[in-house]
Amino acid sequence: MKTFENKTTLIFDLFFCVVVMPVLVLLGPAYYWMTWLPWFFVVVCLYMYSCYFVMRRVNIPQCVLRHEYRRIAVVFAALILGNYLITLYPRPDEDFVTPSLSEYQTRIRDYGISLSLWLMFSLVMGYSITVSFVKELFAQILVKRKIEMQRDKAELAMFKAQISPHFMFNTLNSIYSLVIGNSPKAEDAFIKFTELLKYTYVTIENELVPLKDEIAYIDNYIELQSLRLNSHTTVEWTHDADDESVMIPPMLMLTFVENAFKYGASATTDCLIKIRLAVRDGELLFTTSNNIMKHSDEFKSEVPVGIENCRARLSGIFPGKHQLETLEEDNVFSVSLKIKM
Repeated sequence: MKTFENKTTLIFDLFFCVVVMPVLVLLGPAYYWMTWLPWFFVVVCLYMYSCYFVMRRVNIPQCVLRHEYRRIAVVFAALILGNYLITLYPRPDEDFVTPSLSEYQTRIRDYGISLSLWLMFSLVMGYSITVSFVKELFAQILVKRKIEMQRDKAELAMFKAQISPHFMFNTLNSIYSLVIGNSPKAEDAFIKFTELLKYTYVTIENELVPLKDEIAYIDNYIELQSLRLNSHTTVEWTHDADDESVMIPPMLMLTFVENAFKYGASATTDCLIKIRLAVRDGELLFTTSNNIMKHSDEFKSEVPVGIENCRARLSGIFPGKHQLETLEEDNVFSVSLKIKM
C-alpha cells in the first residue's frame, strides 16, 4: 500500500515536470524568452520547478491539520518574495528613435513580463496545492482501507491473543479450590471470571468502548491472576483518568498486561509487576514493567511477536498519533505507549 502511494506521488510529479510546465512555456510568452533572454528563461523555469517541489515538501494539508499556520505563511511569503525578485531581473531597454517612446515601451514590456511571471507562479502554486490535497485525500482513503484490513486481522488475532487457555485452566482450578474450601472469595472470583469472558467475547464486535470498561476489565484480569500468585509476586496497578468516558478500541492494552504476567511472575523469586494507566488532556499513557523471570532466550523469541502485532494494530487505528517503545534493561522489561486520542 505504501509502494502504491509512492507511485501515485511519482505520477503527479512527472505529470507536472513533463506536461504542466512545458505547456505553460509553449502556450505563454516564456516561449519567446528562450531566444531573447535565455538566462532569464532558465532562472524562471528553475524557480517554478522549485516552487512546486517546495510546496509538495511542506505538505499544506498536514500543516492545516496540525494548525501550523505560521509555517504556511512563512513559506508563502518566501516564495512570493522570490517571484518578486525575479521580476526585477535586469533586461535590456527597448530601443526607439525617441527616448520617451523607448522608455514607455520598456515599461509596457516589463509590465507584461511581470504579469506573465505572476500568472505562471499562481498556476504552479495552484497545481501544487491541489496535488497536495488530492494526495492527502488519497492517503486518507488508503489509511481507511488499511484500518479495515487491520480490524479484520485484529478480530482473528484478538481471539488468539485473548485470555490464554493456560490462564483459564489455572483460574478455574483456583476457583475450584476456593469452592472446595468454602472460601468467601469463591463467588466473587467466579463473577469476575464470568465478566472477563463476557467482555472478551462481546466487545469483539465493538469498534470502541468506554475507557472505564477497559479499566474494569484490567482490574478483573489482575485480580484473577492474583489468585494463582503467592507473596513472591507483587503487582502495582494504578489508573488515573480525567475522563473515563473517552472511547478507545477494546482490549488495546491486553497484550502488554498478559506479557507482564506471563514473563514477570514467579512462585519462588521475589519480583515486581507495575502497570499504570493515565489519561490527561486527550493523551493516553500506558506503561508496564516487569522483571524477566523466564529464560532470556525464550523471552526474546516470544515477546516480539505480540508486540509487533500491537504495533500493526496501533498503526492502523492511530496512524501518526501514537508512540510505542519497549526497553529491556537490567533484567527488567518495560513498555511505554502514548496515544493522542
